[in-house]
Amino acid sequence: MKIINEIKFIMPSLSVNEAAARAVVSSFLIQCDPTVEELADLRTAVSEAVTNSIVHGYRNSGGNIEITVRLLPDRVVFIRIKDSGCGIADIEKAMTPLFTTAPEEERSGLGFSVMQSFTDKLTVKSRPGKGTVITMRKKLAAHE
Repeated sequence: MKIINEIKFIMPSLSVNEAAARAVVSSFLIQCDPTVEELADLRTAVSEAVTNSIVHGYRNSGGNIEITVRLLPDRVVFIRIKDSGCGIADIEKAMTPLFTTAPEEERSGLGFSVMQSFTDKLTVKSRPGKGTVITMRKKLAAHE
C-alpha cells in the first residue's frame, strides 16, 4: 500500500479528547481539499470510533487510543482507531443497530451503523481482553 502522507497520534481515553481527535483528523485531511460533507462524515465516523473506545473499550478504566490517518493514491483516506481495552466478544452482535453494552448510560447503539454509513469500508477486529481496531476507508470525490 503506497502511502502519500500519514499522521499518527496517541491520546488518553478521556471524553474531552473526542473533540481533539476530530480536530486533528480534519486538520490533516484539509490538504486533500475534501467537500464539506466528506469532512463532516469523516469527523463523525472518527468521533463514533473514539467514543466507542472510551465508553465500551475502556469502560472508564482508562488507557490510550491510537489514531492513524493515511492518504492513499486515488484520494482514498484510511483511518485506524486502536485501543487496548476489554475487546469485543461478538463483533457481529456489537455491530447490530441498537445494541449497546452501556444501556444504563442511554447509549443509542448506533455507533457502528454511523461509521458504516459515512465510510466506504469498515473493518472491526477485536480480541477479548486485548482491545479493538477499527479501520475505515473512504474515497474522496474527484476534483473537477
